[in-house]
Amino acid sequence: MTDKVSRWRITRRSFLKGVVISGTATALATQPGYKTPRARAQEAAPPEPGVTYAYTYCDNCNHVPKCGIKAVVKDGKVIGVEARENYPNSPLCAKGVATIQELYDPHRLLYPMKRTNPKGSADPGWQRITWDEAYDTIVAKLNGIKEKYGPEKVMFYCGDPKEPRPAMQRLAYTFGSPNYCNESSTCAWAPTLAAILTYGQGTMGANPTEKTKLCLLWSKNPAWSEPHLFGKLIKAKENGTKFIVVDPRVTPTVEALADIHLQLRPGTDGALALGMMNELINKGLYDQEFVANWVQGFDELKDYVRDFTPERAAEITGIPVDRIKAAVSLFGTEKPATWLGSASPTTHSSNAVQNHRGILAFMALTGNIDVEGGLTFPTHALPFDLFAGTPQFNRTTDLWPQIRDKRADTDRAPVWAHFFPEIQANFMPEYVKEGKIKAIVMAGGNAMMWPQPQEYQEALENMEFGVAADYYLRPWTHNYMDMVLPAAMPYERMAALAVFGRRVFLREPIIKPFGEAKPDWQWMMELGSRLVGPEEFFGGSEEKAVDAVLRFATGKGIEEFRGKPEGVFIAPPGPEQYRKYESGLLRNDGQPGFNTPSGKIEIYSSVLEEFGHDPLPTYKEPVESPFSTPELAKKYPLILNTGSRVPMYTHSKLRDMPILRNLMPVPIVRLHPDDAKARGIQAGDKVIVSSPHGQITVFAEVTNIVRPGAIDIFHGWPQADANKLVARQFDPISCFPAYKEGLCEVTKA
Repeated sequence: MTDKVSRWRITRRSFLKGVVISGTATALATQPGYKTPRARAQEAAPPEPGVTYAYTYCDNCNHVPKCGIKAVVKDGKVIGVEARENYPNSPLCAKGVATIQELYDPHRLLYPMKRTNPKGSADPGWQRITWDEAYDTIVAKLNGIKEKYGPEKVMFYCGDPKEPRPAMQRLAYTFGSPNYCNESSTCAWAPTLAAILTYGQGTMGANPTEKTKLCLLWSKNPAWSEPHLFGKLIKAKENGTKFIVVDPRVTPTVEALADIHLQLRPGTDGALALGMMNELINKGLYDQEFVANWVQGFDELKDYVRDFTPERAAEITGIPVDRIKAAVSLFGTEKPATWLGSASPTTHSSNAVQNHRGILAFMALTGNIDVEGGLTFPTHALPFDLFAGTPQFNRTTDLWPQIRDKRADTDRAPVWAHFFPEIQANFMPEYVKEGKIKAIVMAGGNAMMWPQPQEYQEALENMEFGVAADYYLRPWTHNYMDMVLPAAMPYERMAALAVFGRRVFLREPIIKPFGEAKPDWQWMMELGSRLVGPEEFFGGSEEKAVDAVLRFATGKGIEEFRGKPEGVFIAPPGPEQYRKYESGLLRNDGQPGFNTPSGKIEIYSSVLEEFGHDPLPTYKEPVESPFSTPELAKKYPLILNTGSRVPMYTHSKLRDMPILRNLMPVPIVRLHPDDAKARGIQAGDKVIVSSPHGQITVFAEVTNIVRPGAIDIFHGWPQADANKLVARQFDPISCFPAYKEGLCEVTKA
């Protein structure tokens, strides 16, 4: 499928109208108690004859929220969608409503396809084949590479949708390859790594409760990225919770929630955290008892932050010094306090892990750790991962230890490799050039997601074999593959489960897959049965695989979850507890403390010291910035901030949906009015965004959302890929790319 840009026409008036509509629609849909027109009509009148309701959850964000869908079905067709009742994440945003349009999109990929022209050809010459031919070819190619080079030469990769991760991980390890990876190589795993190093376990923070007095939102805009959460935060504010919001932009979240807005220069999160810690310590506002008993490295930190005064932090970040001090003072009076972070903005930096560890260290000093209303950890979590797999199902307990020494990334990402079974995918071009990877099995992969995407396209093209599964044929990725398989959509598949605390929801398919599309778990179980044997892959059955996961995690079989749209609550063995570090409930060995080598929160990380990195959350300027490269900044004076969310799209997805494309028909860059005026740019103008690493052509939106001297540009447009502007400069600890800190310029086209 080619990009359908030619189908869309835009005028300045329609462009600006779409921008306004998108913000208004999101604000409306996230209000507590909001009901769609269809829902209101259904309450006023009984359903029409022949109409039934069925239940599923959306995959159009990033698969963690799994927002609930109540499908209106008539004559075997889904004719409408509503927010799901008695379900944790609701209401649906515009992306959830668009799932019905995506389901019936005539451009969907519905049959297995193989290329008939050589790699490197402008046209792959896609030809429809049967699933049997596809399986026979894949098995022959992968087993051939296994016999010639070893199973570790095959990479297994999950992008978006993320729901197939457990099945893909099982497929990789059972085949014998340790080289399973996923798109969290650029998303959630760097902040998770920072939390593991500091707290001994991963966390993205904790939602405010009725007891929370203060909430620190750091680079998180749930008004657009998590509407299901935004309504809950609005309610918390109405109940008296105060909010500090850290964000380079003036987002709807800032406008709705912020008592204090800290509008920092992108890439300087670590400097802000250090300046806040300096003020916290000097004013005696830190929790001295908690720090003395449960924090390692306070004395070293105190010495390091001595020079990071609020004034210096203000100079680096661009935030007024009185605002930094006011934010810190709230932590002395408003307790308990919690923190909520996003999956990646603070770690899309060349100093990723240390910047994020600075935020975690600040929260540790406040003492709001595992207290009711503060930054809590669940007491009785079910043994699911984020995508409803388990260690037994994913085979990280039995097979992974036997093959981990053959992983491809140990020399380039040693700290990452120490903690994660998933390899760091950002070095795919190097793995291919060095002969470490010869083939790839990919689900939902996107070559545009990486900085300098042409290098990843070249790597895919140079592999001996590549097969991908997707909803569509996407040329920017699939033109470099040998085969593409059709994936079923949420209305057509069962896996994966939705898990909210101890309530588990089974997705039951509503309609049969269109054409010959298959659920990802289904084709992976079938492929695994042919590659290795059916006994390892539940006889090639998605349903039996889901049943196995449920039994591993809950002890209950799939039949106990069928026909229960309200989900099944798995009773905990005891009540929720707090300050679990005092009773040994946070450590694997049952001893008091945190699950770190020292048993304390490690502001001074013994693991980082062992691997030759700074043990403290030290700050380093971005590799390219007005401070570190002033001569370069003369040519490229604007800060490049890429990758923020918008209400209508998720990364590169959903631009084919008219209901959403009408809200943002073309790629845009957001400029502050002062920067636009200085360049003679008006709203709707076609402009060139250039950096030392590339350039693209987009349209200008002039808005006070962004701060002066910085731009906000959205990724995922094949005709204007923002990642062409980003250097392949990686954080030395997590190896994350620096999407949010480079330099650029915008000129009128």
